[in-house]
Amino acid sequence: MRGGLERWKRGVGSQGVRQAMAYAFKGSCDSHLRAVTGVEALAAYSRGDAQHVTRFTVEGCAVTVDGLDAAALRRWVDGRDPVTDVPRGRELGSPHADLILDGTINAPKSYSIAALINHDLATEFEALQDRLRTRIITTWQQELNARRGAGGSIRESLHRIEVVELQHRRSRALDPHIHRHLWLNVKVLGDDGKWSNVDSRVAMKLHTLINAEGELALRTDPEWIAALARNGYSIGDDGEIAQLGHAVRPLSRRSNQIEANRAKLLLEWRAEHPGQQPGHDVLQHLDRLAWAKSRPKKPGVVDESEWEKLIRDELRAIDAGILEERPATRARPTAIETLDRDLLAAKAIVEADGRSTACGGRFSSYDLRAGATRAVAATGVVAHRDDLQELIDDVAARGLTRTVDLLAPEGERPQHIKAFMASSTARLKVELAARFDALTRAGEPFRRAGVTGIADAILDAGVSLDEGQITAASAIAGTDRLVSVAGPAGAGKTTMLRVARIALAQQRRQFVVVAPTKKAASVAGREIGATAVSLHALLVDYGWRWGRDEAGAEVWRRLHVGEIDERSGRIYTGPRSFALGAGDRVVVDEAGMVDLHTADALAAIAAETGAGVAMVGDHLQAMPVGHAGAMACMTRRATAVVELTAVHRFRDPGYAALTLRMREPASKEGALTVATELDGRGQIHRVTDAAQAREAMVEAYFRWAAVRKRVALVTSTNDEADAVNEAIQERRVELGQLHPGRLAVGQGEQRLLEGDIVQTRLNDRVAGVENRALWTIRRLGTSDVELVALGDSGDVRHVSLDYAAEHMHLAYASTVHGIQGETTDASVVGPGVDASGLYVGMTRGRVHNEAIAMGWTASAAREQIADSMMRGVAEVTIEDSVRAARGELGRAAKVTHDPGWRVGANDDQSAARQLDHWLISSRGALASLDARIADEESQGHGRAVDSGGWRELVSLRARLNERVAVASRSVVDRTRQDGHVRNVDPSQVGVRGHRSEVADPVARGSLVGTRDGLVGH
Repeated sequence: MRGGLERWKRGVGSQGVRQAMAYAFKGSCDSHLRAVTGVEALAAYSRGDAQHVTRFTVEGCAVTVDGLDAAALRRWVDGRDPVTDVPRGRELGSPHADLILDGTINAPKSYSIAALINHDLATEFEALQDRLRTRIITTWQQELNARRGAGGSIRESLHRIEVVELQHRRSRALDPHIHRHLWLNVKVLGDDGKWSNVDSRVAMKLHTLINAEGELALRTDPEWIAALARNGYSIGDDGEIAQLGHAVRPLSRRSNQIEANRAKLLLEWRAEHPGQQPGHDVLQHLDRLAWAKSRPKKPGVVDESEWEKLIRDELRAIDAGILEERPATRARPTAIETLDRDLLAAKAIVEADGRSTACGGRFSSYDLRAGATRAVAATGVVAHRDDLQELIDDVAARGLTRTVDLLAPEGERPQHIKAFMASSTARLKVELAARFDALTRAGEPFRRAGVTGIADAILDAGVSLDEGQITAASAIAGTDRLVSVAGPAGAGKTTMLRVARIALAQQRRQFVVVAPTKKAASVAGREIGATAVSLHALLVDYGWRWGRDEAGAEVWRRLHVGEIDERSGRIYTGPRSFALGAGDRVVVDEAGMVDLHTADALAAIAAETGAGVAMVGDHLQAMPVGHAGAMACMTRRATAVVELTAVHRFRDPGYAALTLRMREPASKEGALTVATELDGRGQIHRVTDAAQAREAMVEAYFRWAAVRKRVALVTSTNDEADAVNEAIQERRVELGQLHPGRLAVGQGEQRLLEGDIVQTRLNDRVAGVENRALWTIRRLGTSDVELVALGDSGDVRHVSLDYAAEHMHLAYASTVHGIQGETTDASVVGPGVDASGLYVGMTRGRVHNEAIAMGWTASAAREQIADSMMRGVAEVTIEDSVRAARGELGRAAKVTHDPGWRVGANDDQSAARQLDHWLISSRGALASLDARIADEESQGHGRAVDSGGWRELVSLRARLNERVAVASRSVVDRTRQDGHVRNVDPSQVGVRGHRSEVADPVARGSLVGTRDGLVGH
């Protein structure tokens, strides 16, 4: 299942309630738009003729159904009883208060096509969604919780939840898109009989499991699989219906064209009606105009039968035989008893580990269960959901044995806490730290006078090194074995490296420049004036090979001299291109993008050859595809560490200073201040919905292209980049800039035309193209595509049509990884990006940089930009991960076993209740201290911090830990005397997880300590 979970907030002046009414009873659906949206971006919804919506009430395992009309729905969304209008619990008037959580049941598009062309499959697909809906809402009732007490510190199990369902057949572009929305009201009834708010953070984290349940249903449901078989269909490895998957992309391309038409019409309407917002009737009219454009009949109103006929005609144009009846096939499901459960457990861990890269390798029980569920879904088994539970539980349990429990001493914890780490990832972190430890050796910097003399001789007139650049060049050209140079975008790192290269040459020491990608290496080599290669090319030369095992886990191995290389079939004779020796310097440019596996292999080579390593980059820019933290890990051990602070890229020095504060704001308040300054400078472009945001990016491309300037368009996802790319291409065709008469097929069946800007996505040594390199299509031949490097008309390459179809796509817009390392005239950053995406995007343009934010008000737009700036503390070591897991546990609501929290408790228990409440609050304070200490440490970019403020925080935490330990023992003593508790561990009372550091079981051997972290026995 590919649905998301969105939080509808109250908004200004109950905007959220009004939007919900329009969303439920009017208009058309925006859920197919490939962008992150909030309540302000949601347009009016389909079912314009509907009088009621369906409400499901879940109490225990029982589900009851009734209907709500518009008035009742309004009261229900507003947190009131839909019949009596009585408030349910405390009313929350804040514009940031959640009203509903909107979960989408969103199957692959081929399922909607199947339902459109086959009545039997339409019926069975609806029944499948019914079963899945029941599974989801009962899972919500069983797994979620309410928050109670001061600051939501108490966790309360749920007795009752209420969910409204909306069903839809079409997207706004009027393509077949069968999906449902499940609105979970945030007002829930606890087991204690009180109404309060659901813990929405837990719901968001649970959704990975909800999506996995959807995937399981689509692939294993017996009734659905049988229906497919009797109609001649089957499920492919990608989850699409195998016989219909080829029609998805062409139909989606038409959908994107309609979106472009609609955006243009909406822009024209707004220009004619300044200061107004289009209503339901206007939007519906524009939808139909956009859909009818370029169609032969251009109907003004599309009824159901006519709509189905026109879609069938389009499908027939894609594949003449697609509507024909197919002979029945026989499903051949896999037997459960034949499955390799240990292999499935390994796949579950790979899945969970892959989703953990943003959290330092940590994942939760929900993540593990989701991985187990997806692993089972992909096996080909067919069985009723209840019959699969034992298998899924067993796979998850076996997967648990392949993890390190970061909170093992804390005992039980809520399942959403990310407290597990794959044993392989933990071992890799410890191994990498040990390798860098072995390499640590202090030396002397190259003389400063020599550095400045070289700079004067080779740099252009008017260009000089600042103090930070001089120090960095001296360190790299010096004799310290490990050197780290970190700095923001535009700090002049490559200029500094040009000088360091000459300084090393004067000492007859080899200077080898590598980068995480071949494209980055080419850019570095061109700017530094030296030969540069990808880091992986260096590793291959020294015998390293990598791939995936049967479970999908990344596996690295080393060839020995005399061993046959399976890739080439030749005998490996040792390194041939890079003869590194003692005193040589390997410089890793863009080092923040180096993953742990790659860094581990590089450290092994450095140990063998005696070469030194210098990592140059910024760990606050784009992260690696795998696990991050390699640069920070080395920085903590480097004996020469330089932090560049001056920014030279931008023409405006005021903006240069602002980017440094944007890069790493000290707090949410600091981020809001930066956002306010950006808004004051005209660098926040506010829009009200995802379609308008997309159109703003399209308009930006043409605005800058008109003056022959290059603009970087940065999106949050690849899907959104595709949508912007295709909209720009379509507009260029309309303007006559591109001609569709001759075309090639690109990655994902994209249409490629002569004149398009494209990106190659695979290194090809024969063709001479690099992964993520940008090109313009000069000519489409009968067998190849002629490319010209963007910005260099003399750099011409030819790739085959097969290469284009597999490894080339449109590149007017891209995600942060596609633009990392580029410098352009201007940059526009779309909504929904994370902290590194915002920072990298807003530092690409020399002349202009702007960010698009969705919001009805300027303050809402600034809030969104500020939220994007905030980043979590880097988890470099396992100790960092343990601290982060404890902080997450400290912020979670706690289960209290004190009966005084229940209605009707005796007043004699009030003192105990107050003390337990103090313990819970103290736990939150400890979590806050952990976070502040981690923030202080992160300011050093991975180095140990020894400031007075940091020491005071550590001291304060120790004192509070001692007070908590004393209070915990007091509570246990009292309850034992009263006969309420037997054999209670003081650590389990109120503040489980925060004890005196001296008594911490981690120190007693639950985990093995190293200089860098911890690893499980």
